[in-house]
Amino acid sequence: MRHLIVILFLVVVCCSTAYSITYQVGPTRPYTKLQDVAPLLNPGDIVEVDGNATYPGDLIFTRAGTSVNKITIHGIRVNGLRPVISGGTNTVEFRLSDHYVFEGFDVTGGSFRGIYHHADDINLRDCVVHDCPAHGILGADTDSGSLLMEYVEVYHCGNGTGQHPVYMATDEFAHPGSVFRMQYCYLHDQNGGNNIKSRAERNEIYYNWVSGGFYGEIELIGPDPHGNKNVSTDTAREDSDVVGNVFQHVPTQGTRMARVGGDGTGHTNGRYRFVNNTFILRQGQTSPGVEIFEGIESLEMHNNVFFRVGGAPIDKVVLETRVRWVAGRVSTGTNNWVPTGSALIPTAWTGTLFGTNPGFTDINTYDVSPIASSPLVDAGNGAPTSPPGHPFINPLFPPAFVPPLHTALAVGTAQARPVFGAIDIGAYEYTP
Repeated sequence: MRHLIVILFLVVVCCSTAYSITYQVGPTRPYTKLQDVAPLLNPGDIVEVDGNATYPGDLIFTRAGTSVNKITIHGIRVNGLRPVISGGTNTVEFRLSDHYVFEGFDVTGGSFRGIYHHADDINLRDCVVHDCPAHGILGADTDSGSLLMEYVEVYHCGNGTGQHPVYMATDEFAHPGSVFRMQYCYLHDQNGGNNIKSRAERNEIYYNWVSGGFYGEIELIGPDPHGNKNVSTDTAREDSDVVGNVFQHVPTQGTRMARVGGDGTGHTNGRYRFVNNTFILRQGQTSPGVEIFEGIESLEMHNNVFFRVGGAPIDKVVLETRVRWVAGRVSTGTNNWVPTGSALIPTAWTGTLFGTNPGFTDINTYDVSPIASSPLVDAGNGAPTSPPGHPFINPLFPPAFVPPLHTALAVGTAQARPVFGAIDIGAYEYTP
């Protein structure tokens, strides 16, 4: 009997993979739009979509893959052009459709959301999301789990202060332990909101160039009670690891670089870690580098550069606004570089470097990699640690890559961060 069970199990496993189907979508293919294929999908299926063509929005995926056999929706470039999915209320929606890879598409024009995510284990890769008059990529408060976003470009999205180019959340009851990870992405030239806003249980923001946020560049805050009926109960501590990014204000946009802790609706009570980032504040704007707002447990900052174009001091390096510390003030940092004369630098920071010129290659073109004589070279802390009693779980160090130099990257082309002597301060390493 045991042998029969084993044989039946092997048959089921083999059949589940052997009969995966590849669907082809295109103007001359058996299926001319993705809406024809979406209801047919099963674990392991692949959909190939011809590029240099435009397909209708309001595309909803409701069929789930599995963690082993994901469903892949793959855009194929034709004459160098991705397939375009355009229009609709939500141009592309993952509705309880877990375990998807969605790659190689140009998504535009959704009147409410370009990509709407309320599923688990979704990978957005090699996509462009642009010219969405409200949200660019939105994760719902309910039913949303982990999302990996890599090699994605987002621009001309957002509206006002409440609709954002990238706005994430995770449902801590349906999908506990979920992670929003964003890496090797290029966000720029937005129309409204914060470039990145997240209410996820854990954020991993690695190796991105983030610029031109209308309101701010990154806001990591607590759960939203308006969208989740369970939020009145205790939620998990929400932690954020922000490593190896460039955050840049453009001349006419941005009021703050980063805000963490809460926004008046929810508190993360979380631990925040900023390591080897480069912050470029715009000239003439009195705005904070990092603002702590409402509920937070700890903030640690190591090897970061804070620079205002023109070299002027920063009046608020770390601003505390109506902050509520969970366990008393737990704020630490090592080996950060700030302009001489800057204010509101936490007293717990050690090894802070002051100067008038961080030695960037060319600030006029925003090439913020250091030159040989830069004070950033070999000046970082090679072993940053969390404050006692508040360890950050699974921190990333050392940074293994550098962010794209204000450009979109092809998949697999992220540049490894070289190792020359001690680690440099900032998102880039001096390369002889």
